[in-house]
Amino acid sequence: MSTTPITWFEIGTDRPEEAERFYGELFGWTFEEQGGANGGSYRVTEAGGDIGIGGAIRATDGTSPNYAVFYAEVADVAQTCRQAEAAGGKVLVPARTVPSGLTLAHLLDPAGNHLGVFTPPPAAVD
Repeated sequence: MSTTPITWFEIGTDRPEEAERFYGELFGWTFEEQGGANGGSYRVTEAGGDIGIGGAIRATDGTSPNYAVFYAEVADVAQTCRQAEAAGGKVLVPARTVPSGLTLAHLLDPAGNHLGVFTPPPAAVD
């Protein structure tokens, strides 16, 4: 049994309003704008409710292709990157930590599929 859950997805598109409408109409998902890097749009959904995963639509600038990627939650992003390379994959975006404390990286599997890995921010200590 695996201990690496898929806990997040992201859809990148240069037409975020259209994607939000589509997934809203298709699945009943609702989105909340939370803002993204460099002032971009990042629309978050708890699409899966109690039994599924959450995700987001990220607005792109239209110069890169649209994409969909899933994220696996791991204990150590840097170690997972090393394991991916040893297994024949590539690191597309090296491990980085965002201001919230979340650490993430983007990988490419040997067949050319894009995936993400992340470690949540450390729990706040009271």
